[in-house]
Amino acid sequence: MKEPIQVFADYIAKNNLKVTPQRMLIVEVFLKDEGHLTTEELYERVKKADPSVGQATVYRTMKLLCDSGIAKEVHFGDGVARYEQSYGSKHHDHLICERCGKNLEVIDDQIERLQDELAAKHGFVLTSHRMYLYGVCSDCRSGK
Repeated sequence: MKEPIQVFADYIAKNNLKVTPQRMLIVEVFLKDEGHLTTEELYERVKKADPSVGQATVYRTMKLLCDSGIAKEVHFGDGVARYEQSYGSKHHDHLICERCGKNLEVIDDQIERLQDELAAKHGFVLTSHRMYLYGVCSDCRSGK
């Protein structure tokens, strides 16, 4: 399996775009984070490394990262788009606290099996899915 940076560089070249130092910096900063970043959070981190990188460059590069399969956009119900790494990562679902916004990535083979069975029952073969489960985390319920 290729490294994500190489996959991105190959995608850029295949689409006759330029591999610029700014784009590669954005990719490196994005890949260092394991969480769910907004473009604004990514921009703030990139700006610390290179103040000359503009916010529009971050936005355009995030689109390229999604188009290349390195990142995917996720929504936690608060109206803010976030991005997580998708290349080479195992499929997971999310538990999201409606009060504090905490989110947990969860992997459950039984749920995955049930989804496949449900799809098959209705004549579908799943190609992808996203599952977000909303509730209130234990910290918020206990008043911490």
